[in-house]
Amino acid sequence: AVVPFTWLQDFLVGEYGLITVALTYSFAIVLPIVGTFFLAFSLLEDSGYLPRLAVMLDRAFRGMGLNGKAVLPMILGLGCDTMATVSTRMLETRKERVQVTLLLALGVPCSAQLGVLMGMVGGLGLGAVLVWGGVVVATVLAVGYLAARIIPGKQSDFLLELPPMRTPALRNIFVKTLARMEWYLWEVVPIFVLGTALLFLLDITGALAWLQVVMAPIVVNWLGLPVEATNALLVGFLRRDYGAAGLFEMSRNGLLSPTQVLVSMVVITLFVPCVANVLMIVKEHGARTAFWVVVTVFPIAIFVGGLLNWVILWR
Repeated sequence: AVVPFTWLQDFLVGEYGLITVALTYSFAIVLPIVGTFFLAFSLLEDSGYLPRLAVMLDRAFRGMGLNGKAVLPMILGLGCDTMATVSTRMLETRKERVQVTLLLALGVPCSAQLGVLMGMVGGLGLGAVLVWGGVVVATVLAVGYLAARIIPGKQSDFLLELPPMRTPALRNIFVKTLARMEWYLWEVVPIFVLGTALLFLLDITGALAWLQVVMAPIVVNWLGLPVEATNALLVGFLRRDYGAAGLFEMSRNGLLSPTQVLVSMVVITLFVPCVANVLMIVKEHGARTAFWVVVTVFPIAIFVGGLLNWVILWR
């Protein structure tokens, strides 16, 4: 009664509405989960534990042609891949910086996405968690091993100062958590709104139905997902946590089987994080490197997801 235009009603509260999708996903689904993660990450960060983690994982990273210092940008990527890409400057050689940037884009979910993924896998049990984590980690290790032999350059020595372990200060934890929540509200929520508007335009113009038909051989036949999952994968090109939120909603509504939930989680985890991350790669390493990162990551995500789907079916 208040909004006289039908198209505006649909844009606000329709299937791809600003309120029913963008604000619901960003505030009701994602915000409580990422808030919890930000709090836990601030505790680890303020305790001085993260540099010690780099020392413990040095030998594991040597197998990928890196050293333990590379774990620091990847841990930071669990907060935000875009900022973690900037932090690769701490690595000594260009080879290591490019390689870690590739691994960040491939298999390190940001806090918003990780929270949603944990919500999805929570109802599947420990076995599903191990499969999801095992597939993602194995993919990252394999790509890192190959990248170390393809990307030219040399490996640097491992030198790192260890700060003392200390009891986290409550004020520091509060300030860091609040700052990260503010970042989420200013950077992530607008992307959710933009992604919803894009889906709405694609829907009213008929382009969404056309894209579903075009992508059906990949989404339905190879990945084994329902055709509606195409929508989540499309907005995953903008931000993969938004795509994860769409898959989470489908899972919660019973539109995905346990196998489909597991496959979709692997695919969306291995997507390029977001447009902002791609632009940061361009800024840090150049357009050519960003192009090769993108055209490497997307086929790997689709291939690994489909391979997992067929392995489960064969069993």
